[in-house]
Amino acid sequence: MLNPLSILLVTVLSSAMAMAVLGSLWRAAIPGVGYWISANAIAIVALLAFALQGHGSRWLTFVASNVLLAASLLMVVEGCLRFLGRRVRPWPAYIGLVVVLFGISYWTFAAPDFNARVALVSAFHAALYAALAALLLRGRPANRPRYSYYFLAVAALLLCAGHTSRGLMYGFGLLTQSSLMQVSPSNIIFLALGILAPPCLSIGVVMLAHDRLAERLERLANVDDLTGALSRRAFLAIGDALLKASLRTRSPVALAIIDIDSFKAVNDNYGHAAGDQVLSHFATFVARNLRVGDVFGRLGGEEFGVLCPATTTAEAVSLLDRLRGRLAGAAADELPRGLRYTFSVGVDQLRRDESLAQLMARADGALYAAKASGRNRVMAA
Repeated sequence: MLNPLSILLVTVLSSAMAMAVLGSLWRAAIPGVGYWISANAIAIVALLAFALQGHGSRWLTFVASNVLLAASLLMVVEGCLRFLGRRVRPWPAYIGLVVVLFGISYWTFAAPDFNARVALVSAFHAALYAALAALLLRGRPANRPRYSYYFLAVAALLLCAGHTSRGLMYGFGLLTQSSLMQVSPSNIIFLALGILAPPCLSIGVVMLAHDRLAERLERLANVDDLTGALSRRAFLAIGDALLKASLRTRSPVALAIIDIDSFKAVNDNYGHAAGDQVLSHFATFVARNLRVGDVFGRLGGEEFGVLCPATTTAEAVSLLDRLRGRLAGAAADELPRGLRYTFSVGVDQLRRDESLAQLMARADGALYAAKASGRNRVMAA
């Protein structure tokens, strides 16, 4: 038969397992994981203190246990804030934690009242769970899958409802009790619901952490690490899809292949670190000056590509020539190490019933013609 002590011990074991799983993600340096590990460690101490009721001091088994359990949930919220890139502290929650400390102390020693203690702690937990659900629903990145965020948010809302009903029932005297370890149907039910909290929260935060790892892997596959531009693989994949859509809608698509002029001389004269700075600066400059909808990627080395949907060859030439002029007119303090550099561009427009490779070959030919004509220019095929 279930009893409060066995429920507390099972919850301790689930928190220990969650710590082991989260610990395996520590080296991944995912924001928030440290807080989540701390939350489980604090929860274990709190639950063991609860289990000592009748055998330890009331400061430990009543006051410290309740405050530590509330603090463990606060650590979960802190971890989610860091995970979502929020650097603010939830100061109202910390103030609430101090209120819990004084309230538990008062209703333990000055005016002993078990129901009042339960109502206060349940109100604090319900408020934190509601805040956690709101944070996850509002802060979910638009470009990430919803499931892990919704799972944790729904779990938080259900736990919020459970604590709200518990607080109301004890607060209005609908249930009476003298000790957490008292065996009664209502106490067993609420503790059994409570046993679901650590596993649900732990599963949720582990899912968030794995989603962040998946996001990193996707970025490694799709984004060039040095420049932040699309990788060649991602650029070609998007290009194929864009060309297919263009052939269906008969909308023009232009491709520009860009090459930084005399880049080898930059590496030879100033070192590869300077060359990397030039590449990074160039990619940032181009990305900031392209239009919404244009696709920019690094094809390899100092060669980049720009796909311009709904754009003719003449329009693409005009766009790239404006970029060339802006870079040429940039002040020295806007350039990496003050190094002035130029680029050449070859441009062409998609023709019917041809592949991306054929379009790239013609744009590449125009690029070579621009190089042969003296560099620092934009030429159509």
